[in-house]
Amino acid sequence: MNRGKGWLEPLFVFLENLGEIGLLTWKTLKNIFRPPWEKSIFIQQLEEIGVRSLPVVSLTAAFGGLVFGLQTYIGFHRYVGPGSEAYGGPIISLGLSKELIPILVGLMVAGRVGSAMTAEIGTMKITEQIDALFSLGADPNKYLVVPRTVAAFFMLPCLTLYGDVIGMLGGFVYNIMIMGVNSSIYLKNTLLYFELWDLITGLIKASIFGLIIALVGCWQGLKAEGGAAGVGRATTRSVVISSIVILMVNFFLSKVLPASLSQ
Repeated sequence: MNRGKGWLEPLFVFLENLGEIGLLTWKTLKNIFRPPWEKSIFIQQLEEIGVRSLPVVSLTAAFGGLVFGLQTYIGFHRYVGPGSEAYGGPIISLGLSKELIPILVGLMVAGRVGSAMTAEIGTMKITEQIDALFSLGADPNKYLVVPRTVAAFFMLPCLTLYGDVIGMLGGFVYNIMIMGVNSSIYLKNTLLYFELWDLITGLIKASIFGLIIALVGCWQGLKAEGGAAGVGRATTRSVVISSIVILMVNFFLSKVLPASLSQ
């Protein structure tokens, strides 16, 4: 493809990449509803994405909740006044469930799972295993991309919900057990102002983040070329692209999704 020169070249590269990921997404969505389904690979990916990500999600959510609880405590204590820290519960719960935990889980899974997807598929590409699938009459998209995409779509909300619990517990531990905030007021205000929709919003975001991680990881793996060095470059691009897109998409989802169902 003749991309031209000068400032137009990045635009052509961007449009070309956008077209590639768009075609891959469309083909994957069509293949999801077409039998046969690769059940064994799907279950394997559920374990790889979900169960094996629990340790890193636990640590990330715990310290995310602790530091968010710390900063909320400082903010109330400094700008509202001593004794007001007990009213920070709803802010901590809302901030963690709607924004912080979905983003942190998405970034961690992109680094751990997205890179693994790219490396695995990229290795298959340069060792001609994907060509072998073609020769056997199998569809690489249905065999490789679909199980990973569906598994990521379902497991990211589960990891996010788990992270929400751990993060809120971290905020509770810091404020109540470490700083001695009034637990009755803290819990009462949290239950009064924290809505189920706040939790659902984060889970919706996490589902979309899962699609992004899997599709970008598989896309970069299928594009890998140039031996081991090419697989390494594709893996790096996969993590960087997924992380940037997650942060960008999160902003637009926050704007589009209503703040509350009661409004």
